[in-house]
Amino acid sequence: MTYSVREIYFTLQGEGARTGRPAVFLRFAGCNLWSGREQDRAGAVCRFCDTEFVGTDGPGGGKFATAEALAGAVADHWPGGGNPYVVCTGGEPLLQFDAALIDALHGRSFEIGVESNGTLPAPAGIDWLCISPKGNAPLQQVSGNELKLVYPQIEEQAQPECFEHLAFDEFFLQPLDDADRQANTQRAVEYCLAHPQWQLSLQTHKILGID
Repeated sequence: MTYSVREIYFTLQGEGARTGRPAVFLRFAGCNLWSGREQDRAGAVCRFCDTEFVGTDGPGGGKFATAEALAGAVADHWPGGGNPYVVCTGGEPLLQFDAALIDALHGRSFEIGVESNGTLPAPAGIDWLCISPKGNAPLQQVSGNELKLVYPQIEEQAQPECFEHLAFDEFFLQPLDDADRQANTQRAVEYCLAHPQWQLSLQTHKILGID
């Protein structure tokens, strides 16, 4: 399998339960809920994506012919020491992420995190699975370590109460980053206070001005 990768870079995890942890971000190209083209955004299932996942010309990006080659590129971005951690994201990583890559990354001592929209089942062997439901897209992956819901969303199927019964260890609301971000943040705070199963996730990388 050839892997299409938008970018690979070393940074701090900015969201959710592992906020602040150093990680190599492996961003795959492509998504099944939006083409990535602005002219298609209004009609997409997910209309609020804030990442660039089109093409393979980002820093560290490219086409990788084997899982070992891609794992090697990821390892090249880890500075040494600590506990190597890679976050596989997109776009939608589960369009490409597979057992061969899991084995290759584990073979280089990486703990593997995956951030997915949950519309595809995740392969076994992922160490930290974060699912972020989008709009009315049906969930296929209904268990994991972390459910992180962008809030608010207008679709009836994307309300917090639709997910609270699922088999996740932790539940996060992340304020929608649009023109109403301040109001969205206040709404998320109020919801978490009224429903303590949920925790607040802020995009600290944006607050700090890092990638």
